[in-house]
Amino acid sequence: MTKPAFKYEFGGPIGAAANVLLLPVLTLCLCYWASIGRVDFEQVLTDGTCQDNRLSLLSKFAESEVLCPSCGNIERLITCALVIMCWFLFQVGLERFLPCQLVDGAPLPDHSGRRLTYRINGHLALWMTLLLLDVAWPHWIDIGSNEDQKTVLVFGRAPFTWLYDNYSTLALATIIWTFFLSTYLYLKSFGKGLLLAAGGNSGSTAYDFFLGRELNPRWGSFDWKEFCELRPGLIGWMLLNISMLAKQYERLGYATGSMILVNLFQGVYVWDALYQEKAILTTMDITTDGFGFMLCFGDLAWVPFTYSLQARYLVDHDPHLSPPALAAILGVNCAGYLIFRGANGQKDAFRRDPTSPEVSHLQFMQTKRGTKLLTSGWWGLARKINYTGDWIMGLSWCMLCGFESVVPYFYAIYFAILLVHRSIRDDHMCKEKYGEDWEKYKDLVPYRFFPGVI
Repeated sequence: MTKPAFKYEFGGPIGAAANVLLLPVLTLCLCYWASIGRVDFEQVLTDGTCQDNRLSLLSKFAESEVLCPSCGNIERLITCALVIMCWFLFQVGLERFLPCQLVDGAPLPDHSGRRLTYRINGHLALWMTLLLLDVAWPHWIDIGSNEDQKTVLVFGRAPFTWLYDNYSTLALATIIWTFFLSTYLYLKSFGKGLLLAAGGNSGSTAYDFFLGRELNPRWGSFDWKEFCELRPGLIGWMLLNISMLAKQYERLGYATGSMILVNLFQGVYVWDALYQEKAILTTMDITTDGFGFMLCFGDLAWVPFTYSLQARYLVDHDPHLSPPALAAILGVNCAGYLIFRGANGQKDAFRRDPTSPEVSHLQFMQTKRGTKLLTSGWWGLARKINYTGDWIMGLSWCMLCGFESVVPYFYAIYFAILLVHRSIRDDHMCKEKYGEDWEKYKDLVPYRFFPGVI
């Protein structure tokens, strides 16, 4: 019997290789474009020399941080690499030693009935991180007169503006780290007795490196994928935003309404993800996808350094929006959050206990697999209504930057493409999972994102 052809995604091996090569370059370019406030391809590709040698695209990704060996910036890159490693290990330490809730994940897809146990303490790690950086950062200061001067160690607030000053170099250092980590994870996946992800076991090195071969790479009870999904990158994103606010305040003597709101909106987003950490255990990232370059780079580099573009842009190009405009954008964000959190909360409550008072009134379709699909409430409006709310929130972040540049709107454009692609993947997997029941469900809930529209 002929073995069925492997079903590639992301353009197959060629598309996977292109993503591995181009996404890091795009990230660095976005850091540069956010600083100058525009997308200027001619300037990025042709301007600037370094000791009579034309700078490459990779080396000219930021005006203030040109990483060329002859310019003497290798020390900065090494410093930033050490900072990134210390940050990663610090978050590992919090995950290992802070009090936690032990939670079982979804059944593994090997039909063994096994469930992996996860340490859930990301919410506590977030607050511990903010507390330590606010009051426990060590500083050496000189006290006393010239004749009796001495240096003492004191503790206070971390110098957040350093993150702004080294933004692009930190991005490059993080990208290099993700390549090392992804290579380790790929090589580790060839060990004996490991559970491989169905989608990342094609036999193509480029494709499997990108998608990830091993489903749940671990060191003992330390789960690489679940940890990277929420901890270093997501909390790092919040800290980068804070650094942008601190830099704007340093320059202007105040923080603008747009900067305050972007920190508030995205801070709540990060807090919500960590507060709801258990919810990710049933997502596609955890249950289906392997942990390769796609998720490793996405979690650790893409999220903090492309999701913080609005705050980075506002440092130098704040549109100084009027109070009514800010109030309107606040309303857009609140509407998106209401849809996003309401839909996800309803789904999680129904999964935990369909008979509980908060969801017992909801209608559902019983499938032949024995599971239930909601057909009323939020999930009766559209099959991916949570994606709709998520995108609306992201659009509000971009709107805070005005309409002078497309750069801060990159998130809304990219995220729309991502959510459409992800919904197609979800639809394909659900069709395989539920069979003809899925088509019946789509007849009951015909819209994917916006009720009555699409």
